[in-house]
Amino acid sequence: MEIKDRVAIITGGGGGIGSATARKWISEGARGVVVADYNAEAALSVAAELGCIGVGLDVTDEAAVSQLVEETETTIGPVDIFFSNAGAGAEGGVEAPNDAWQSQWELHVMSHVYAARAVVPSMTARGEGYLVHTASAAGLLAAVGSAPYSVTKAACIKLAETLAITHGDDGIRVSVLCPQGVNTAMAPRQLGDGGTDGIVEADFVADKITEALRNEEFLILSHPEVQTYTERKASDPDRWLKGMRRLRRRSMDLLEGA
Repeated sequence: MEIKDRVAIITGGGGGIGSATARKWISEGARGVVVADYNAEAALSVAAELGCIGVGLDVTDEAAVSQLVEETETTIGPVDIFFSNAGAGAEGGVEAPNDAWQSQWELHVMSHVYAARAVVPSMTARGEGYLVHTASAAGLLAAVGSAPYSVTKAACIKLAETLAITHGDDGIRVSVLCPQGVNTAMAPRQLGDGGTDGIVEADFVADKITEALRNEEFLILSHPEVQTYTERKASDPDRWLKGMRRLRRRSMDLLEGA
């Protein structure tokens, strides 16, 4: 899908990957871009800079997501692209409190469900549309010390796969973004923890997303190493798990020495 003359909603658009993608798509000639963020001031600031629409939005509120889609379709036109990008980190394992697990589930899974529910019917009626979900390399692999994050990001990827299978014949395309470290507020605290093969800029990721939509590619990787790791994991899970345990021990040593 080409971006020119398209209408897009971008959640988590108040900074980082979201605002970089809004900037990219406006430069590509999008007819309308709506930047939504839990931080309404951040969304409005980005909108003022780019000359688009900015709104405050809690993506875990299904009624609010539906209302945003309805208002966008009324004021601009049918939503061609819904980039469901909002997310946040959470540390801990199974001992993490229930509310941490639930909030990650709502943010990284149900928000994508709500977005799809809001736009899939009209996209199906028109015979085209695009859903983009931001997951994480952690969803394909694992983030050491962040079980709620890893598990819900994995579920996000599975949801994207399900949507692609179910609605591909309706003309709806789906992509899932699985980055490692990006220079945003969620960047890893240190490169040595094994969480990333290097920090990339949000503008670089926005370029990757735009290229993937143009080519209608499902999996978007900002770090090509992730493809190799995923293939190794699939071919020899036991060896991969041993390697991840070594990574965990090294990460704990680094934290203890900090």
